[in-house]
Amino acid sequence: MVAYAMVHIDVNDAEQYAKYAELAGPAVAKYGGEFLARGGECFHMEGKGRSRNVIIRFKDMETAKSFYHSPEYQEALSYGLPAADREYTFVEGV
Repeated sequence: MVAYAMVHIDVNDAEQYAKYAELAGPAVAKYGGEFLARGGECFHMEGKGRSRNVIIRFKDMETAKSFYHSPEYQEALSYGLPAADREYTFVEGV
């Protein structure tokens, strides 16, 4: 069953976050992830919204978790975590 990464982000340091994005994209591709939404316009209807929202589809939850814990993505996170406030969640598709 497919899995989706849902990421809600407020970037605090654009220069540092750009380094994260440069490394994160190839890591997503290596694990077969497909960006379905990557920034762009959004409307928050309820709750606290973030300024940037990303949705990535993976073939299954195991692959999604492997991606997140991979050395490639962990290197990207070393730039991304200090540069942004965010929530990162994986959910199973239907």
